[in-house]
Amino acid sequence: MSDQTPRTGLIKWADLTVDNAEEVRDFYSAVVGWDAVGLDVGDHQDYVMKHPETGDVAAGICHQLGEIQGLPQQWLVYVTVEDLDDSIAACNEHGGEIAFGPRDSETMGRWCVVRDPAGAVMALTELTPGEDN
Repeated sequence: MSDQTPRTGLIKWADLTVDNAEEVRDFYSAVVGWDAVGLDVGDHQDYVMKHPETGDVAAGICHQLGEIQGLPQQWLVYVTVEDLDDSIAACNEHGGEIAFGPRDSETMGRWCVVRDPAGAVMALTELTPGEDN
């Protein structure tokens, strides 16, 4: 993902939360060529996946543990929104539903996962103080 400040309506992050994070980490290291860097999260490590030559952050691979247990085991993109409560209301008004959350995170700010009328999911994350939109 880019090191640029997140802006409203753009993808801020992508990650995959799974039961077998080490196996999936190794899969994407072999298939895509990403380097994995461990990230201490309480009593375990999740993984930041980086481009092998530039070190640019590409995505995260996380264990299905703690507060994120129950997330869909699929790639999730996190889109920045101005006001999460307004986006949740709009989701509900337009035939969607909240699939997970909302939750607070030190790294992602306030976020949730929405399911659109077709059944596809996406995470929404609210701009945190100090971020530009």
